[in-house]
Amino acid sequence: MTAGSGTRDRTAGVRRRIESLGRMTVAGLEELGHGGALLGESLFWLVMGPRRKQPVRRDAVVAQMAEVGIGAVPIVAVLTATIGVMLAIQGIYTLKTFGAESQVTLGIAYSMVREFSPLITGILIAGRSGSALAARIGIMKINQEIDALRVMGVEPVRFLVVPALVAMAVMLPALTLFGDLIGLFAAGLYVSADLGISLSAYADNIIDILSPNDVWHGLGKSVIFAVLITLVGVVNGAAVSGGAEGVGRYTTRAVVHAISAIVVTDMLFAFVVTRG
Repeated sequence: MTAGSGTRDRTAGVRRRIESLGRMTVAGLEELGHGGALLGESLFWLVMGPRRKQPVRRDAVVAQMAEVGIGAVPIVAVLTATIGVMLAIQGIYTLKTFGAESQVTLGIAYSMVREFSPLITGILIAGRSGSALAARIGIMKINQEIDALRVMGVEPVRFLVVPALVAMAVMLPALTLFGDLIGLFAAGLYVSADLGISLSAYADNIIDILSPNDVWHGLGKSVIFAVLITLVGVVNGAAVSGGAEGVGRYTTRAVVHAISAIVVTDMLFAFVVTRG
């Protein structure tokens, strides 16, 4: 092999990697655009649907709310309680170094309400309901049911996406608030047993520490997470191809993308809010 041919091979390899990166970037931008268009169209049908005599079906919204919210209560309770106890254990262990373990309530309150409860709940719903939404949309696409809806004059976004979006936006904050209560209560039980602080004194301390803005901070993030989970699920479901194997691949992809979006958004949200 001559030096010239080696240089050409290296140049071709670099060109292929650049082309691959470019295709991935364009595909990512296309998905972002698709998600933005879905959000805009969903808001349009939510507001203008009744005027066009095509309102969003309330029974579909209620069914989605039951699926997203009621079914997730046990696992949200278990994991937020576990997180609350973990925060209490680690907080007491760390603060004992400074002889300030009685201040553990401060860290538990802020960490649970502002960060861990919305984050853990969002990740759970992304894995549970976001994947189910992607799989349902994907199967409907493969079976040409979405095309059938268009033929019948039914707008797929109004029929499929808006109920899921409304249900997520309502139930994810509700589950987050539920997780706040369960996590703080579980942490209080451990603090009471370890430090001998009564639950009533612990509760009074929590009320003194937290403000309504702290609670709204977590609930506001959960609404953003709900929108992200829904849009990622629908976009990946609509991209399904290749039969059952494609459904599995894009369902997994939806979960990975949704969790990644939640974690990155949580970081950006915390950065922006703490700079105010």
